[in-house]
Amino acid sequence: MNGKYRALWLDDNGDLIVRDQRVLPFIETIVTITDTQSCVEAIQNMTVRGAGVIGNTAAFGVYLAARECGGNLTQLAEKAAAIRASRPTAVNLMWAVDRMMKVAEETAPEKRQERLKVEAIAICDEDCITSRKIGQFGADIFEKRMREKGTDTINVLTHCNAGWLAIVDDGSALAPIYEAHRRGIDIHVWVDETRPRNQGANLTAWELAQAGIRHTVIADNTGGHLMQHGMVDICITGADRVSRNGDVANKIGTYLKALAAHDNNIPFYIALPASTFDFSITDGLQEIPIEIRSEEEVKFIRGINQNGTYEQLQIVPTDSPALNYGFDVTPARLITGLITERSVCKADLQKIETVFKDLL
Repeated sequence: MNGKYRALWLDDNGDLIVRDQRVLPFIETIVTITDTQSCVEAIQNMTVRGAGVIGNTAAFGVYLAARECGGNLTQLAEKAAAIRASRPTAVNLMWAVDRMMKVAEETAPEKRQERLKVEAIAICDEDCITSRKIGQFGADIFEKRMREKGTDTINVLTHCNAGWLAIVDDGSALAPIYEAHRRGIDIHVWVDETRPRNQGANLTAWELAQAGIRHTVIADNTGGHLMQHGMVDICITGADRVSRNGDVANKIGTYLKALAAHDNNIPFYIALPASTFDFSITDGLQEIPIEIRSEEEVKFIRGINQNGTYEQLQIVPTDSPALNYGFDVTPARLITGLITERSVCKADLQKIETVFKDLL
């Protein structure tokens, strides 16, 4: 695909161009990443976000680091380590950097830069294929659910953003929704706002609106009420890290949705590429590192005012402290299934080891 995707692309100079997700949907602008430092900053300040795109950006970051240091392996390793450490929870970041460095170590110095560019593009291309397969498996589940309920429409609840802004092409959790729409299925999406950064209200709603898919933005605490009253047929979210036994780290608030779904007998699925598994972890609640972000994200909110001007507003008393966990962990027992590019897999250690035994 020549390194060109909707969320990020290489320009004619070989620099990485990314959509600035901090200001969407109100402002559509881009940021140019040219070196290690700008790559780290883009990941840390959430210019780019979503497990897959973080990994894609990191992969291109290693290529840019090689360009920056002339392919010197020692310097490259130091720069790659900085990229790898830029955020702690989304394992795609570490996976992509480790894959890139393995290639770097196996390549002659004079060929290293170009070889790393090719590998970064390959990672993104593979994600495109993975996304489509996840979409097909997930849309099949939607159709089965409609047959079970004897209805010709389906209401899906999702949390945060796991579309093409998060994983190139169609995303993970949104991929089945896009595929269902292409199949002509009458689908409606309940979009959690996803405080404090409002990735649902800002990004998922923007993606769905562009695709012409019916959706409604709801406050984060509304989902349980909708489930109690039969207004949700199925839940699906993405993931930032999944343990070997099927525990899932995803945007804060996912656990509460899973509890509500379990209480109301509503299927709760996680969509993810294999690169989001962390097979070294067998207890997600105890072992997955949970990022704590700045309290400013809780205390301030961004948007456009009545005059159409983009601005930031404080919504919490100045003297009140805030705590901002970025993710929570949903135990495997609450998950109906994991929708991957290989199959729909039960969130169970034995099943996961069987499906992904070649990656262990």
